[in-house]
Amino acid sequence: MAPQGKVYRGSVKDFQGFDANQDAEALYNAMKGFGSDKEAILDLITSRSNRQRVEICQAYKSLYGKDLIADLKYELTGKFERLIVSLMRPPAYGDAKEIKDAISGVGTDEKCLIEILASRTNQEIHDLVAAYKDAYERDLEADIVGDTSGHFKKMLVVLLQGAREEDDVVSEDLVEQDAKDLLEAGELKWGTDEAQFIYILGRRSRQHLRLVFDEYLKIAGKPIERSIRGELSGDFEKLMLAVVKCIRSKAEYFAERLYKAMKGLGTRDNTLIRIMVSRSEIDMLDIREVFRTKYEKSLYNMIKEDTSGEYKKALLKLCGGDDDAAGEFFPEAAQVAYRMWELSAVKVELRGTVQPAGDFNDDGDAQVLRKAMKGLGTDEGAIIEVVTKRSNAQRQQILKAYKAHYGRDLMADLKSELSGSLAKLILGLMLTPPQYDAKQLRKAVEGAGTDESVLIEIMATRNNQEIRAINEAYQEAYHKSLEDDLSSDTSGHFKRILVSLALGNRDEGPENLTQAQEDAKVVAETLKLADVSSNDSSDSLETRFLSILCTRSYPHLRRVFQEFIKMTNHDVEHAIKKRMSGDVRDAFVAIVRSVKNKPAFFADKLYKSMKGAGTDERTLTRIMISRSEIDLFNIRGEFIDLFDKSLHHMIEKDTSGDYRKALLALCGGED
Repeated sequence: MAPQGKVYRGSVKDFQGFDANQDAEALYNAMKGFGSDKEAILDLITSRSNRQRVEICQAYKSLYGKDLIADLKYELTGKFERLIVSLMRPPAYGDAKEIKDAISGVGTDEKCLIEILASRTNQEIHDLVAAYKDAYERDLEADIVGDTSGHFKKMLVVLLQGAREEDDVVSEDLVEQDAKDLLEAGELKWGTDEAQFIYILGRRSRQHLRLVFDEYLKIAGKPIERSIRGELSGDFEKLMLAVVKCIRSKAEYFAERLYKAMKGLGTRDNTLIRIMVSRSEIDMLDIREVFRTKYEKSLYNMIKEDTSGEYKKALLKLCGGDDDAAGEFFPEAAQVAYRMWELSAVKVELRGTVQPAGDFNDDGDAQVLRKAMKGLGTDEGAIIEVVTKRSNAQRQQILKAYKAHYGRDLMADLKSELSGSLAKLILGLMLTPPQYDAKQLRKAVEGAGTDESVLIEIMATRNNQEIRAINEAYQEAYHKSLEDDLSSDTSGHFKRILVSLALGNRDEGPENLTQAQEDAKVVAETLKLADVSSNDSSDSLETRFLSILCTRSYPHLRRVFQEFIKMTNHDVEHAIKKRMSGDVRDAFVAIVRSVKNKPAFFADKLYKSMKGAGTDERTLTRIMISRSEIDLFNIRGEFIDLFDKSLHHMIEKDTSGDYRKALLALCGGED
């Protein structure tokens, strides 16, 4: 069932000992008389391949002179009926039915059109067009043209030709030219040349386009997806993003579609059914693997929690297994991870959202702030306007000017005039970055209990220079060394990790391939031990593992993690999560994510601080302050890529009042 030389990655296979007449009889008996044996129907149909189901339909017609699909429709109801009937159609006819439903009646299901036409191969498109003609005696292209418009229509028509290049021989010159043409058609152009996007993304081969996307990242300093979001809009934008995602990894695209179909309140059953049916004999195992890695739960378990009855049982049979129980990690997910490591190695300019004010006047700002706090009431708006629109260096000058002009401590005045979350945000902005980090670390270790998540976030993400500055600020403010406080407040391997990071002695050189291969072996051997979090610190292997993650340079660690994937077919982050636990696991995962993509690490933390009921304002405030002049602009880009919503929008929805106003000013714009 798999193409020659390829491993079969579907979850549904040919049934051994298949007998079409016997199966037709079993289905007839399951539907005969009063009621129907739904369990018998789902067990039989989900354990046969599509080719075998088609043979059963033919045998049923020969034996009983009846249409099996019509009988199934009559006997079954609701979502279960839709799923079972979908399984009985050949793939091309299934796609044709989905598209016919999407464009029939009032309104169009654009998401269905996008999903099918962006993800199918040339041959699958040709089969779909023929099946549509056969089933409905209509021309698919004419129906699509009549039901859509603009650039969205043009791209759909291009995809409908099924004429994507399939030559794996790639020209480096053409890769560079296409990347340059896409950049000039979008980012570098007033307006957008949509035709260029349509031609290149609609016609070039998958292998060629993957290299174009890598080249685009190098020359544009941002992934192609982010440019598409900025330059295109509406259904056309969604279609082009789907094409890019399918070029990168169809398994990842469908994993994301399945996750979105089930997350939150309600289930998008049509999407769930369509994907589970259409991918069950193509790449369901790959989809499962990517799903487990990306969302940290198995597709099987999410279906189990989100559906019910025979419908659930049938979907779980199509899923084919629970990856949470298996605990394995497979090639497709490893390839996705490897690609992400390669992309992360590309130099992207880091940008903050807060820039030095051009017409800065420290004395004038000091007067504005004094006026805002003098007399009855406080003008919070004026304070926000000044503090959030100045760089930290400029704020330090304002502190001095205020003292010189009024003989007063600006920090003390702000503290007495402001309150709550706004006070914490404004006062945090007035400290220097090392002072602010030192204060957050001190709060994390003092009093009853330790806030390990804060220790991990700061210590795992700061560079050598930042760590050394934090040490000085900590000593000056609290007359104790940071290392001593970390040592007295933590224990075991977690303490060793933090103390090692607190030295600020991480290598700063380039990668060393020979050393990286040796380091990858150490990482692989250590993770086999499965209990790195024990208190036995004498093991030399564990010590070397800790040393590698805490002292090697970022470029070198990227290479180590790539070599680890080559060596084990596992992603190092997934392996750490599987083998370790507690604070040690969280610290190492933070280091790995920081090495891989620091803005994405912070985007994830910001999202988690606001999703669900309640807001973790401490985390939200801390990250918005600490990253505002470093990489908050990049974090915004990663945020929308990861969560399909802007950081600005989420802050606006999740916070209120002057605190929200100040956060939005730091955010610096809507994406």
